[in-house]
Amino acid sequence: MAGEKQEVQWPIPNFHFSVKIGDSELACQEVSGLDTEYDVIEYRSENSPAFSVVKMPGLKKTSDITIKKGVFKGDAKLYDYFKEVQMNLIERKTVTISLIDSDHKMPLFVWTLTNAYPKKITGASLNAKTNDAAIEEIVLSHEGLTMEAK
Repeated sequence: MAGEKQEVQWPIPNFHFSVKIGDSELACQEVSGLDTEYDVIEYRSENSPAFSVVKMPGLKKTSDITIKKGVFKGDAKLYDYFKEVQMNLIERKTVTISLIDSDHKMPLFVWTLTNAYPKKITGASLNAKTNDAAIEEIVLSHEGLTMEAK
């Protein structure tokens, strides 16, 4: 009706999130690589009158996930996790990434990685000319990504 005040909708901030690898929660700075796409299959029949191909969706593929976190005294969780990798013996884990509301009470969106394991780890870049925090990075490979809106 005329004169009623409408609620303004704002996009959700991306800085309030949590990351769990298995049962362990990580305090991290950044998560990237939450994307999924389909391969495109191009096909053209030999007797097709069209001078073009038909494009069909193929296999679904996902990117590796990169997690960046600060380095803390005595905290070697990511290196310990990375050291567990051995040929076909790594315990694959479920990774849950949650975008949380501003009250830090409930997840708004949840991304779940299936059968994740560490692929690469990068230690902090050290530079005596800056006053940046030391940040380490781990890259996780996985077999599937799902997203759920809560």
